[in-house]
Amino acid sequence: MATRRGISRRLPWARWPNSRLLELRLCDLGVTLEGTWLEDCVDLLYSELESRGIRSRPHVWLSDEWFSPAGVPGLAIPFYLTHRTLMRLERAQMLEVEGGTKAHCMMILRHEAGHALQHAYQIQRRRRWQRHFGASSTKYPDVYRPRPASRHHVQHLAFWYAQSHPDEDFAETFAVWLSSREAWRKRYRGWPALRKLECVDELMAEVADSRPAVRTRSRPHSLGQLRRTLAEHYAERRSQFDMKFPATYDRDLTRLFSDDSRHRRHEAASAFLRRNRKELRELVSRWTGEYQFTLDAVLSDMIGRCRELKLRAVGSERRLKQDFAVLLTVKTMHFLYSQGRRTWLSL
Repeated sequence: MATRRGISRRLPWARWPNSRLLELRLCDLGVTLEGTWLEDCVDLLYSELESRGIRSRPHVWLSDEWFSPAGVPGLAIPFYLTHRTLMRLERAQMLEVEGGTKAHCMMILRHEAGHALQHAYQIQRRRRWQRHFGASSTKYPDVYRPRPASRHHVQHLAFWYAQSHPDEDFAETFAVWLSSREAWRKRYRGWPALRKLECVDELMAEVADSRPAVRTRSRPHSLGQLRRTLAEHYAERRSQFDMKFPATYDRDLTRLFSDDSRHRRHEAASAFLRRNRKELRELVSRWTGEYQFTLDAVLSDMIGRCRELKLRAVGSERRLKQDFAVLLTVKTMHFLYSQGRRTWLSL
């Protein structure tokens, strides 16, 4: 696995091709948190909690994704972050590595620590918590329509995640509070979200040195319990993004690209999009926070329609890429937030 010095410990599958590695069961990977760069991240999280005087330390274990289970004052980290080979496989299968940099990993750790401390101290039962965040018992929605301009929620993880549920609102607010010391007062001055940050500040001061109400060290869905293969794992994850996008692109595509026979010697629009596929996907992902896997599915449909309509890329390549990125953003967001989002991913 990747150690703190960036060296990989030798594991029998470390140099296997992906086709062979996918046949391996999750429980047989043999990876641990110890000795990896993740240990440094967890140590930093604990240091931040200590600097706030918080006594509780969420316990950490490896699983198949990021999550903090209800009723457990701990959090799970996905297995693929323990080894560079597994991170490469994750990128090959899902097009990105969630938490794959120290900065992003810390953002998610702070968010999950918020959940874990909520579970530890059961603070969702306090009237002050409910007054600012709502009812924790609220059912998680199948679909939520975020308001990007809202100042009633902090902005931390992608998808304006704080707007999705009271528990996520608290976890996101806690993460901002933990990471920025007093900087959040300046950053959110004049925002209604500032009252939530002040609520977290007061609640944490109240529970900081007290003994948690929930002290179980349970580790649900730990890596050693997962018997499915990596191939089965990724097939299941990809199915969460398996959406049928309506063929309503034609009018916009024909405005952007040309079907005039005079331009038949220009590059095919389908080839233009394939050539710029990675750049466009990553650009729109940065704008929207949307998973690249979802964007790639929309791109596939658009490329197919360009080929069937025999469209050509005419004009400035820079302008075409800019205009297409806007079109891809609009079409993806319209579908996801008006017709239904994929199955929720745990955070």
